[in-house]
Amino acid sequence: MAKSMNKQVGDISGSFRWAPFLALQKANSFLTMLLLLSKYRMKSVPVVDLGEAKIDNIITQSAVIRMLQECAGLHWFESWGSKRLFELGLPLMESSNIIKVYEDDTVLHAFKLMRQKGVGGLPVVGRGGSKVVGDITIRDIQFLLIAPEIYKEYRSKTGCHRIISNPDNQETLGLSLYNSMSLISAFYYRSITAGNFLTAVTSYLEEHQNELPMLNGMVMCQRDDALKQVIMKLDSVKIQRIYVVDDAGNLEGVITLRDIISRLVHEPRGYFGDFFDGVLPQPANSRV
Repeated sequence: MAKSMNKQVGDISGSFRWAPFLALQKANSFLTMLLLLSKYRMKSVPVVDLGEAKIDNIITQSAVIRMLQECAGLHWFESWGSKRLFELGLPLMESSNIIKVYEDDTVLHAFKLMRQKGVGGLPVVGRGGSKVVGDITIRDIQFLLIAPEIYKEYRSKTGCHRIISNPDNQETLGLSLYNSMSLISAFYYRSITAGNFLTAVTSYLEEHQNELPMLNGMVMCQRDDALKQVIMKLDSVKIQRIYVVDDAGNLEGVITLRDIISRLVHEPRGYFGDFFDGVLPQPANSRV
């Protein structure tokens, strides 16, 4: 924690392949925008005005899904959106390939997996089966930072905090207050399972009366649902992915905003030329 707090923006700015960013201009086609947000795995694309040297707007995957939702009633959308997920080849990722955690895995393990695999969220399934009990997204790490009461019950189960928070021991260990708190927090994070974390966060949100998707339970669908239904669900709760389950609630796949957008477009041969073949060298830590 302390090490990461000392990082500067410049330390990570080069991790993006097309630094400082890959942008669109207003004259670019809709197809270009959709391809960048799907096949080329960008979650957002800035729109720039080169004449005035400014960013006019930023287009996100979520904005495209909202646009599709607003097309309800139009002939082309109704024809496309009425198709069942399996008819469109969705989900693209089957359950055997999904990165997931079990409810008795630690929440720290879940966040580490997200970072290692470059994904923004993971389903939490029951041990010994594949029934979905919840999901954890990278945004949920905020609760470990801003809501320490989430893991307060774990303090009574260990003497770690008594050892480290003792001023005499701090002096002996040579720990600053900040480092001591970071060490205490890290110890508790390792104690919290993914299942307990979901329960604790839900209780925290209910207490603070926050209207967030987690309070409404898991957002799921089935293979024979119409694409239009899935788009409506994703847009209504503002989430990035939806899990596909069978009648018993067992995980069968996952559908992301990118997957839906990719079903809408096809890249013509040679459309981008050799731009994505290495115009700029790709850093070892690039995730794009």
